[in-house]
Amino acid sequence: MEVYIKTYFTLYIAHIYLFLYATSSFTCKLWGKNVLNEIHKPGDVVLGGLFEVHYSSDLPEWTFTSEPQHHRCKRFNILGFRHAMTMAFAIDEINKNSSLLPNVTLGYNLFDNCGTLLVGFSAALSLAGGQEEQFLSHNNCLGSPKVQGIVGDSYSTFSIAACDVLGLYKMPMVSYFSTCSCLSDRQRFPSFFRTIPSDAFQVRAMIKILKHFGWTWVGLLVSDDDYGLHVAHSFQSEMTLSGGGCLAYLEVLPWESDPSKFTRIVHLIKTSTARVVMVFAHEFNMIHLMEEVARQNVTGRQWMASEAWASAAVLQTPLFMPYLSGTLGLAIRRGEIPGLRDFLLKIRPDPNYNVNYGNSMVKQFWEYMFQCKFVLTNDVKTITPLCTGKENIDNVEFLDLSNLRAEYNIYKAVYALAHALNDMLHCEPGRGPFIGHSCATLQNMGPWQLLHYLQDVKFTTQFGDQISFDENGDALPIYDIVNWHGLYDRRTIVQIVGLVKGLDSKGEEIRINEDKLFWNFESNKSVCSKICPPGTHMTIKKGEPVCCFDCLPCSEGTISNETGSFECTSCPQDFWSSSQHDYCIPKKLEFLSYHEPLGICLTIASILGAIMCAVVLGIFTYHRYTPIVRANNSELSFLLLVSLKLCFLCTLLFIGHPRLWTCRLRHVTFGISFVLCVSCILVKTMVVLGVFQASKPGGRAILKWFGTVQQRATVIVLTSIQAAICTVWLIFASPVPHKNTQYYNDKIVYECVVGSTLGFSLLLGYIGSLAILSFLLAFLARHLPDSFNEAKLITFSMVIFCAVWAAFVPAYINSPGKYADAVEVFAILASSFGILMALFGPKCCIILLRPQKNTKKSIMGR
Repeated sequence: MEVYIKTYFTLYIAHIYLFLYATSSFTCKLWGKNVLNEIHKPGDVVLGGLFEVHYSSDLPEWTFTSEPQHHRCKRFNILGFRHAMTMAFAIDEINKNSSLLPNVTLGYNLFDNCGTLLVGFSAALSLAGGQEEQFLSHNNCLGSPKVQGIVGDSYSTFSIAACDVLGLYKMPMVSYFSTCSCLSDRQRFPSFFRTIPSDAFQVRAMIKILKHFGWTWVGLLVSDDDYGLHVAHSFQSEMTLSGGGCLAYLEVLPWESDPSKFTRIVHLIKTSTARVVMVFAHEFNMIHLMEEVARQNVTGRQWMASEAWASAAVLQTPLFMPYLSGTLGLAIRRGEIPGLRDFLLKIRPDPNYNVNYGNSMVKQFWEYMFQCKFVLTNDVKTITPLCTGKENIDNVEFLDLSNLRAEYNIYKAVYALAHALNDMLHCEPGRGPFIGHSCATLQNMGPWQLLHYLQDVKFTTQFGDQISFDENGDALPIYDIVNWHGLYDRRTIVQIVGLVKGLDSKGEEIRINEDKLFWNFESNKSVCSKICPPGTHMTIKKGEPVCCFDCLPCSEGTISNETGSFECTSCPQDFWSSSQHDYCIPKKLEFLSYHEPLGICLTIASILGAIMCAVVLGIFTYHRYTPIVRANNSELSFLLLVSLKLCFLCTLLFIGHPRLWTCRLRHVTFGISFVLCVSCILVKTMVVLGVFQASKPGGRAILKWFGTVQQRATVIVLTSIQAAICTVWLIFASPVPHKNTQYYNDKIVYECVVGSTLGFSLLLGYIGSLAILSFLLAFLARHLPDSFNEAKLITFSMVIFCAVWAAFVPAYINSPGKYADAVEVFAILASSFGILMALFGPKCCIILLRPQKNTKKSIMGR
């Protein structure tokens, strides 16, 4: 907030300055003059430059008088001076280039902003309006400005303040270091361009790096200016949109060196679980911060550097490197500038005057480099040597050109203005872009005309980078990804480990060589909560950021087969979740199988019953002429044994994997076999009653209804009715196999659905009605006067049969899955064994164990 107040105060002063400037009568006269630190060189066209040659300034008291306003700059910045010299070199190189701006000499006017907003703003106004004391004008204060374009400024806040005014006059300004995304607003800053990517791209690039390494829980520190505050806003919105992670904390680094504020911020870094700390701030912010980091000994943190300090040599000291070693950051694209070293070697102060460079600034550089003074005062005579101007400059830090980054941006900015100027001066008369298809000339050109050509400029540097500006004045973004390697000899190497660049499709391409990376913390992961493994899903903790979550197991039937799933997905219908809930497995098919104990027992019982029927049939066949076999129609006895055998064998259709043919045959075979069995029993019962009635006086005539033919016909008719019921059932709604998932969640019950409940009910009802009728008739004939009355045996067998099937119906309805088939098989076997044992057991005992009773006399009871 304080920075915004300073900015608007400066703009207020500037507008007063311009108002007083423009309202003087007859002549335009500067109300006051700023004495600024500058370097200048005349030319046909003059370009301006704004550089931070000093870090700070003692501001004079603003008096609005005609007296010169002196600014005393402090703390010489050798890199800022090299930046200014790079612009001077680029212009000198262009002047020597016969193919670019032939017959035109470029000049420059380079100002020192002293790291102070007011000084930088004053310098920008001086470049735009000139510093002449006065000039004549008839009606107004119109006149050509001193410069046609400006390279600068370094800080975003400085550029915002300058462009708010210079944009009104369409003065093109190409910054080499201002990254605030707010400067891309073409409505507010129509004349602003830059050769450095905006913070919007830098923020997206940072998020790309965070995603690449899986860092989702990070801290963010920003400077208290437009640069930092806009980054904070952009970072929060971009991270939310991309889902790339969460901020553990967001802190604003103060401009002033307030120990209590830095102590609190560093303590927060120390106690936070976030292991990655991103810093979008300036070098001097980082110096104060790292001093406190070193004091509190905060280790185990991965520092992420913005372009403002990613290659700052001032931070690569033995005090800071134990903490900053391994720093990963985005650095301005490094480039090569051939010939720059030779140009810098020619810089020497002139004891009298230096026309080319501005003697005062060169002298300041010389005194800083060699720690000497050109003029000795009484307080420095004994401790400071005298400068001669002939000191050896060959091996000074100033000439280390191995890492030209900001300088490369300055170089590109100067060439962008030169190419735009070249295109403008090559305009063909009558085909120009201005009113009446006119062209600008060297004599009448204005900054707004140069701005028109600058928007469309396009060229390629010697380093192979293509330079052009988009509709917002931004160049195609590209950053080097750098990694700080601390060496054992206390030296630091800033290693390029990759790059990130913008694509025409508005995306970003990132390339990182992880083999070159050096880490300075134990784990290269920084997460609020460990990522959830497969089989679980993330549940956000209440009141916490989305990156802080609990891992809950997936519920039954759902899975998550990826790490970090927000929800579990349901398995397909025929599948179920594994024990770990990380993949779907086919549901287990359940049916009455031959391989399980229940199925084996029922199979054995079925086969045993069929064998017993065969044995009894063999016994009866062998003793077919004996009275006990011949009694009551032996043919029906043989047919009954065959039907019982079929009843036993039909149960095998209920066991095993249900198939279409087994589903159709199981109930049909069972129904017809049982009807055949019960029909034989019913006919036998009727024959017993008929014989008893025939023994009464006048009852002989009734025997004609119980002959062998009639008995056969009755069995066939009764069985045919069941066959008809089964046929209709199979035609209109036959049983089919069905995968039932309603009984169990993790199993599929493979069963045969009856197709038609009515058909199945008619089948059972018909069997039941015949059985009840047989029981009633046998019950009535149980006391007939025969020694071996078969009606008693039939009654007993029908009691067993009816009891079994009466219990079957509720048991069948309430039995799930395979147990319903088991209940039906058990009912068939129990009723069949009951009939077999009740009807044929006593007869077999007589035939085999008591043959003396197997006589007609014994059977007749005589």
